[in-house]
Amino acid sequence: MNIHTKYHGEVEMDEILTFEKGIPGFAEEKQFALLPLSDDESYYVLQSVSTPGLAFVLTNPFQFMTAYDFQLEDAAVEELSLESERDVAVYTILTVQDPFEKTTANLQAPIIINLKNRKAKQVILHNEQYKTKHPIFQKAEAKG
Repeated sequence: MNIHTKYHGEVEMDEILTFEKGIPGFAEEKQFALLPLSDDESYYVLQSVSTPGLAFVLTNPFQFMTAYDFQLEDAAVEELSLESERDVAVYTILTVQDPFEKTTANLQAPIIINLKNRKAKQVILHNEQYKTKHPIFQKAEAKG
């Protein structure tokens, strides 16, 4: 399947992710492609298959917050048909800033992907320790 993308022009995609209920704020958008944005695959683009201008920049939250931990509700596990933790990929949507060092991640609403069946869902966590605008680059401590 050829899709038109926001950042990559036209690309051939075989593996499409299905968000059965869409993404919050974009309920009608159900099919997305996950494309690498950086050569080192630290950043990705979650590209709508039907709307070329709709794309989200993602990253693996464990790259900048190793203690990131949450429990999926049973309804989400069932909706995604998850059988094992090995089948799960977790990403967070970034709000890209200029300069890039001010970029933040939405840890309150991660993207969960079942790697086996390509079902995906943005899950809203009910954990107040995670913010919607968490800095992904920590400032160096000032020495004094």
